[in-house]
Amino acid sequence: MASANGEDVEFPILCETCLGENPYVRMTKERQGNECRICTRAFTIFRWLPGRGMRYKKTEICPTCAKLKNVCQTCILDLEHGLPVQVRDTALSIQDEVPREESNRRDYLAKMANNLEVMGEQTDFSGKAQPAGREMLKRMARKDPYYQRNRAHICSFFVKGQCTRGSECPYRHEMPQGDAELAKQNIVDRYHGKNDPVARRMLARSLKTDGLDAPDDKSITSLFVLGVDQSVTQADLRDHFLPFGELKSVVVVPKGNCAFVNYKSRAGAEAAALAALSGCSINDKSLKVAWGKPKPKGPKSELAQAQPISNETSAATGSQPPTRANIPPPPGARNNGSALYPSQDPTAQGAYNK
Repeated sequence: MASANGEDVEFPILCETCLGENPYVRMTKERQGNECRICTRAFTIFRWLPGRGMRYKKTEICPTCAKLKNVCQTCILDLEHGLPVQVRDTALSIQDEVPREESNRRDYLAKMANNLEVMGEQTDFSGKAQPAGREMLKRMARKDPYYQRNRAHICSFFVKGQCTRGSECPYRHEMPQGDAELAKQNIVDRYHGKNDPVARRMLARSLKTDGLDAPDDKSITSLFVLGVDQSVTQADLRDHFLPFGELKSVVVVPKGNCAFVNYKSRAGAEAAALAALSGCSINDKSLKVAWGKPKPKGPKSELAQAQPISNETSAATGSQPPTRANIPPPPGARNNGSALYPSQDPTAQGAYNK
């Protein structure tokens, strides 16, 4: 299909959004018209207009790279769910096997070009082996194509107040309102599923929805694992959570069918929580992972909070300072002073009430 001497395909690998809503779209084809943004090899590029008022689009990566990741040649999004590669790989626990170095990447892609069918069998992008991750992708995916993504770019001259073309300008006359972080996207990072700002926001939103969003207290580095039974040992938990970071301890509570996984760093705990989005299964046992809670700090006693009463103040007011030696008088005896009783409030240990 794709070789060193080029390729010739009849139709590109596109998602429904990039193709547009017009079923009779017309395309121009140029054989070896540009180099792939990933493997830097020449490939056949296609150019088309997805609809009226839209901008012209073209293929950015070669079909070989698109098949290896099951992504669109133009937007580099997953073909099945329409989500970024980083979101899909995180949900399905897929490791990126394509080398990042340019020379190694070219050799790897050239080797994989002739056995794409074998690679397709090894890498499951459908999520059949990860039902929890597949359900997560279904919740995050759009139900319908998002054709607004094909709109024309904003006219830079209009932003500066210098556009003189008026209604004939092919670009949009409106002020930019997007986020500057989302505007800086690297197509290579998106393909490898690394440092994608769009994916980071989507994963953060999903973490919050699933109750796995990181707490504000940076001192919390523990995870709570629920559903631990006799089939899951402490060694199994350690082997499962160790790849995400260095562990401080793993404590199993058999009576509560739970465990606490304590990391030495916050980054390790966050990586483990992010991986738990696709589900946590050990020895075919599904477990629920949540962030641990900070240890409650004991309340200060009432005596510590109250200001001490000096002897001069006692003499002036005629009251007796409270002491631990004061006990209630025996029955029938004359009470010359106010009796002090131990406080019944369990959070105010050592306090006395009259």
